Amino acid sequence: MAFIELIGILAGLDIIIKSEVEDRDSAEFPRAFDKKGIITLHKSHNKGLPFGFLKKYESLVRMLPTVTASALGGIFLWLMQKKGHVLEKLAVSVTLAGALSNLHDRLVRGYVVDYFSVNWKGLKKIIFNLGDIFIFIGTILMVICQLKED
Repeated sequence: MAFIELIGILAGLDIIIKSEVEDRDSAEFPRAFDKKGIITLHKSHNKGLPFGFLKKYESLVRMLPTVTASALGGIFLWLMQKKGHVLEKLAVSVTLAGALSNLHDRLVRGYVVDYFSVNWKGLKKIIFNLGDIFIFIGTILMVICQLKED
């Protein structure tokens, strides 16, 4: 049950932050989040896949994340029936939380709310949300799991 709770907490956290950003006036953005200016807050609407890819194909942009989240959900249910495999379960849980948060945006708002960037080298121009970070972390954990098996 801890993994189900983790999915709900992580996805819920991102959805709450996105709602907070959406409720604010666009004139408040962009702005520095911290005193050193490492993180900048934004209010950005992404109608496509990552980096705006396929944004002109609305039905495809809704369908692909739905299929992906469904597949992750199936993998999660399959893994939950197995004893052990804690790292794999964690990896899928974190990835699924990010996928569900972003899917929620796509289905409810018609776009994904991205709200922060990191002012470091090539990352300056990329605006993320926590769901994106969860997907990234979960994917890294999955790679680690695969490398451990070899």
